[in-house]
Amino acid sequence: MMKDIQMVDLQGQYANIREEVDEAVRRVLAESRYINGPEVGAFQQELAAYTGAAHALTCASGTDALQLALMALGLQPGDEVLTVPFTFVATAEVIALLGLRPVFVDVRPDTFCMDAAQIEAAITPRTRAILPVHLFGQCADMERILAIAHQHNLYVVEDACQALGAQVTFSDGSVHQAGTMGDAGCTSFFPTKNLGCFGDGGALFTHDDTLAARIRSMANHGMSEKYYYDHVGVNSRLDTLQAAVLRVKLRHLDQYIAARRHAASLYDEALADCPGIVTPAKASYTTHTYHQYTLRVAPEYRDALRRQLADAHIPTMIYYPRPLHLQTAYQYLGYHEGDFPVSEQLSYEVLSLPMHTELTDEQIQYITEQLRF
Repeated sequence: MMKDIQMVDLQGQYANIREEVDEAVRRVLAESRYINGPEVGAFQQELAAYTGAAHALTCASGTDALQLALMALGLQPGDEVLTVPFTFVATAEVIALLGLRPVFVDVRPDTFCMDAAQIEAAITPRTRAILPVHLFGQCADMERILAIAHQHNLYVVEDACQALGAQVTFSDGSVHQAGTMGDAGCTSFFPTKNLGCFGDGGALFTHDDTLAARIRSMANHGMSEKYYYDHVGVNSRLDTLQAAVLRVKLRHLDQYIAARRHAASLYDEALADCPGIVTPAKASYTTHTYHQYTLRVAPEYRDALRRQLADAHIPTMIYYPRPLHLQTAYQYLGYHEGDFPVSEQLSYEVLSLPMHTELTDEQIQYITEQLRF
């Protein structure tokens, strides 16, 4: 009998690594060093080795990682940061919380990532940084974005919260991991991420020793040494239990990504000729880790198709139903409907199917059979 289909099967994933995880948790409990215990330092070293970053610095969430990156770069209230309106709210939220101004650039209709061709038109004398989002598991066109940033003397902070493990190949043949190409990169260990912990967690990547020291200090109340404060900081730490879990799961990350790519290939093959559906595009310069498998469905069919799948006990999600420039919280920016037509169109079309490491071929066959309408 086929198992119930879930958007994300965390129970199934845990069952397959139960002994490793339980042993790691028992080790932390025996040591009882729950804050900044040895597992945290070990995980940071292993994560840096995996990504090739000079520094991997853990914190309490992906949102905190984004905020810490902008704080450490010394941006000032009123400075502008270019980002996209088709993303999870945290990307723009941290910009606004720091008194900076989000300035949106539309996304590409194929990759859903920042359209580099539109960046320069958005740059003003107040622009200080570009914050591209590597959405759904593949990267934005970082080589082009970095070239524009260099030309205009701008910082680049990568939101790689959905793309850890994706790789970008530059025109010179060099290969770079998501989150390691800009001045700083950020990722999330939210449980449903490709590398997820059993709560909240995040990390920053940088090759800059000075920036790394500043981030490390700012994440710990701005301390340089105990009770001496060089910066205004925050309290944002990955706890030792989560670090222990992540050390286990990092050893399986390539296997997890391979499983997602296998599932995506089965979806692609089965849906290639399905009318009214466009399967996810894969840019030539980046690999895809399929944090989400997101279709584009003709707007007149999407809601009916979603109901049809629900009737067949197949869960789906819409990431994202309204772009940020049309959200109530960001009306003060002065944007209007029609300003970012690709993001707006995507919000009417996108539909994400179940995607996780425990999906079986049988489940995918069943899902794709129900997608005929």
